[in-house]
Amino acid sequence: MKKTTSWLTTAAVLWAATSAATAYAQGVIKIGEVNSYKAQPAFLEPYRKGLELAVEQINAAGGVNGKKLELIIRDDNGNPGDAVRAAEELVSREKVDVLTGTFLSHVGLALTDYAKQRKVFFLAAEPLTDKIVWQNGNRYTFRLRPSTYMQVAMLVPEAAKLKKKRWALVYPNYEYGQSAVATFKQLLKAAQPDVEFVAEQATPLGKVDSGSVVQALADAKPDAIFNVLFGADLSKFVRDGNTRGLFKDREVVSLLTGEPEYLDPLKDESPNGWIVTGYPWYGIQTPEHNAFRTAYEAKFKDYPRLGSVVGYSAIVSLAEGMKKAQSTDTEKMITAFKGLKVMSPFGPITYRSSDHQSTMGGYVGRTKNENGKGVMVDYRYLDGAKYLPPDAEVAKLRPAE
Repeated sequence: MKKTTSWLTTAAVLWAATSAATAYAQGVIKIGEVNSYKAQPAFLEPYRKGLELAVEQINAAGGVNGKKLELIIRDDNGNPGDAVRAAEELVSREKVDVLTGTFLSHVGLALTDYAKQRKVFFLAAEPLTDKIVWQNGNRYTFRLRPSTYMQVAMLVPEAAKLKKKRWALVYPNYEYGQSAVATFKQLLKAAQPDVEFVAEQATPLGKVDSGSVVQALADAKPDAIFNVLFGADLSKFVRDGNTRGLFKDREVVSLLTGEPEYLDPLKDESPNGWIVTGYPWYGIQTPEHNAFRTAYEAKFKDYPRLGSVVGYSAIVSLAEGMKKAQSTDTEKMITAFKGLKVMSPFGPITYRSSDHQSTMGGYVGRTKNENGKGVMVDYRYLDGAKYLPPDAEVAKLRPAE
């Protein structure tokens, strides 16, 4: 009799524990996040903090549709194949409701295709290639950050004002760099028909031979340089360029260099007067940015980087989409994200129905070496909506659904 009672008690305990676990699981929305944390820590460590802050704030306010958000993160090692394997593990084993993340453009494209094949909702947070929402775009994929086209389009009017005829180009030789340079050539030629591109240096990502690159650019005697390098490649390029006088009396237009992730490490080597896109976190005085910055600094005892804004905005976007859909169902999320309006630290943004691109904008200004530290000056925020092609043009770029 005692044995039977003991068995029944044990069964009851196991049943209660299983029921509690099931109830807990039903009360959670799982967000699968895939990214190159080990390969690109400068951007992605702040990005992860932005993710965590948004999840914490949303859950503290009651979650989404009565459920708490749970973030499940995987590293893709900067490799498309690893990214797809990580995504499959998240979808099949972890049963995530949505996917988000990726940093490198070729990795983002791999997950864009995966989302299409597996019919899973994917918010590409950071990768910049235009193909994610245009040539390789699909109904399952949306993108947050302003694309290479958008950011280059913000820089080209400033480049054209310089009235420099001979331009040299330097960029990392993969999808992001190739896309950025192709757009720069196209848009600058349209704005200034007499422009000449006299040198082009395409470098292996993360393995720039900066000495030979700087020498090759100097030998071409350009009037101005368009630079697309970032991270450690940028630091090496700036160091050798300063040493060899490449930038003396020469204008430089540089994508991403104003982001603190890449400008801060340059310290006293920071260049003066480069025209850049970036994030002057110290000077943005809007209610939405002040609220974000205050919360971020309180939690992490550090200032935000651009990655922090992107990570935070990605989670906020997903939460707003789920609220609008009243569900995490893929089809309902797709419908909800078309025309979705979100308040980001940069102000209101909208996800366009035509190409699934958000209208998040960016800051354009010039660099200044201020007491041994690089900062942005003379900057202004440019609304991303003004730097996107109209719907009729987008229709020609995207494959038919």
